[in-house]
Amino acid sequence: MAKESFDKEIQFLRMLVLTRGAFNRQQFAKRLGISVHTFDKTIRRLKEVAKALHPQLPQEQDRELTETLRFSSYDSADPLLLFLFRAKSVKESESQRISLLLAAMNEQALTARELLELCCSSLSSGLPLPDEKTIRSDLKYLEEVGVIIREPGPRPYRYRIQDDLVSSLTDDELIDLYDFVDVMANTQVPSVQGYLLRDGLKKRLLRKEAEPTAVEPFLYKYHYHSRILDEAHLFTLLQAIRCRRRVHFLYFSPKTEKSYASRNTNPLFERETEGKVHRTLPLKVVYDHQYGRWYLLSHGREGIRKYRMEGITQIEEDESVDEAWYEEKQSELAEKIKYSWLVDTGRPVTVRARFYNPEGQEPNFVRDRVLLQGQWGQITAEEEHSFIYEITVNGTTEIKPWLRSFGSSCEVLEPLKLRREMIAEWKEIHAYYESV
Repeated sequence: MAKESFDKEIQFLRMLVLTRGAFNRQQFAKRLGISVHTFDKTIRRLKEVAKALHPQLPQEQDRELTETLRFSSYDSADPLLLFLFRAKSVKESESQRISLLLAAMNEQALTARELLELCCSSLSSGLPLPDEKTIRSDLKYLEEVGVIIREPGPRPYRYRIQDDLVSSLTDDELIDLYDFVDVMANTQVPSVQGYLLRDGLKKRLLRKEAEPTAVEPFLYKYHYHSRILDEAHLFTLLQAIRCRRRVHFLYFSPKTEKSYASRNTNPLFERETEGKVHRTLPLKVVYDHQYGRWYLLSHGREGIRKYRMEGITQIEEDESVDEAWYEEKQSELAEKIKYSWLVDTGRPVTVRARFYNPEGQEPNFVRDRVLLQGQWGQITAEEEHSFIYEITVNGTTEIKPWLRSFGSSCEVLEPLKLRREMIAEWKEIHAYYESV
């Protein structure tokens, strides 16, 4: 799949899961910024990918992809949208060719010429035959990502699958490794690579005739689908930060009516898009655990900028910048987010709140939660039934949901503006529950 196509399918799947059947085909296509024909074509493509990756699905689950995503995406403990990464930016010819190469090298070490002969004799008739340069390029890529290893010795070099670690483990050690990867992939971020590693270990265990129950000791329910989809751009941005490179991308803010636009490759069909091209220098990536969102903090012409990663499409790396200048911008960002609850760069304000202890309960879960989640804030005073918590933050927008989540156990004291906002919000909520 081409890079542009992957962007489209990221936005497509995100909206399909979030809308949960609220849109018909025309409304969906309009919101995404594509035609109904493209909508149908994308659905067919995703169904083909899903069926290719999950041919063993039971008959009752082998239904329309749209229906599955709308109504049954929580039936499985596995993240449903992960299948997109298994088909990322790999054309059909590349997918078949690389699969043949890996299968061949799994049995014995082979040279590039031997692999070329195998590909030419085994590829489907409708696919173009590779040349030796293509095979060597594939081998270089597989070696760089650690899938294969070149054996020591004279030319011609021989390549084999790099599975020394898992092949040297006993069955019990392999199950322990699988359990560790399973826990980390479901509880840490980023997680996509962990899920892919977990699936590889699971297949190896099942090939060793392990009991299916032995490789599924834990079950997780996953609620933040966007987090997985946004990891498609995460490592591109981390690489740009590591190499001090600018990037440019087409950005759709959460306020825009559309979330995607195709590339205008034909001048006869050029049209204005609601997205805006941004050229910026990535400085930091932040993950919001509360809402499952990724944010990019960067430096552009306007200074420090913040982007929701879900609105980034068509991202590409640009030129690198001077190291000293880059460190200067990093220091500038660190100063601006010194008091950020998350990514807010507004004016610092001191928030004081009274938290009420639960009656007759030990341990004190309210106090424990404040100490665990309260970041650099401090408890400045304690009484028998309550305590005062104080923190300086950039603005009150980001800390407000956290304070509100304590319900009646939290009373905002300062600043007065935030206290009035909380009073107004609780009055609005109270009105919802008045007798009909």
